[in-house]
Amino acid sequence: MKQQLSKVIFFLVILLALLGIINSPVALILGFAFASTFENPYQKATQKGISYLLKIAVVGLGFGMELFETIKTSKEGFTLTFLSIVLTITLGMILIKLLKIERKLGHLISSGTAICGGSAIAAVAPVIKADAKTISIALGVVFFLNSVALFIFPHLGHFFEMTQNQFGLWSAIAIHDTSSVVGAALEYGDEALKTATTVKLARTLWIIPLSIFSMLLFKVKGEKIKIPYFILIFIAVIILNSFIHLPTFITENIVMISKRLLVLTLFLVGTTISFKDLKSIGIKPILFAIILWVSISIFSLVYILA
Repeated sequence: MKQQLSKVIFFLVILLALLGIINSPVALILGFAFASTFENPYQKATQKGISYLLKIAVVGLGFGMELFETIKTSKEGFTLTFLSIVLTITLGMILIKLLKIERKLGHLISSGTAICGGSAIAAVAPVIKADAKTISIALGVVFFLNSVALFIFPHLGHFFEMTQNQFGLWSAIAIHDTSSVVGAALEYGDEALKTATTVKLARTLWIIPLSIFSMLLFKVKGEKIKIPYFILIFIAVIILNSFIHLPTFITENIVMISKRLLVLTLFLVGTTISFKDLKSIGIKPILFAIILWVSISIFSLVYILA
């Protein structure tokens, strides 16, 4: 009976997300509540769904962007992106020694904080030959902080009276995972969403040099580096939208559907987090991740508002 109920609720929330009835924070809360009450009946499908839906949604958002505006935004965020990555990785290496965190776990959390959460962890993990438990803990910590960020960042943005562009840039730098970046920016406004998506995806490309650095740091040879090819599709869509004047009702509907898919993705992300999982992580990895996150958040905020 409980299993049948869980399936009904699972698909009901999916329907609510697709109809645009719930927003990003509510979707994440419902996912977290679901994971804490029921066992996900579609665990494997959920993991695949998060990956594919996020990529499809991000590509769809490209239909609402212009090429030259995107290039300008990418240039504005380049210096801050570079400095934030160097700072995060360096601070992470120092904290690993101070807090006596397992080296591979610390590096995965640092990588996820520096670039793009779960995607960076998934890319770097095979390069440094991290085991399944280490990967799971790193993902759990990052997804937990992503959840917190989705709720507090829009409020902080309004508190500091940040413009749409400023908040989009800040969320792209200071929030780990792409899903939570676009979720927070979506709550703040359309311009914030465009800026956040552009800067975050440009930042994601840093996975390649980070993977090479990780390979050298851990003295690993012969491992393949994952390249986020969907970003190339995102760029192609922006070019298409900029030079071929598609009917407005088509592009607006694609962007609207993409936003709803992002909300759905956040529900699915929430279903992967539970109290049981958080308890099993332990305090040190969470403390390590929080120090990194707060440091990069404050640094990027001061940089943007200065």
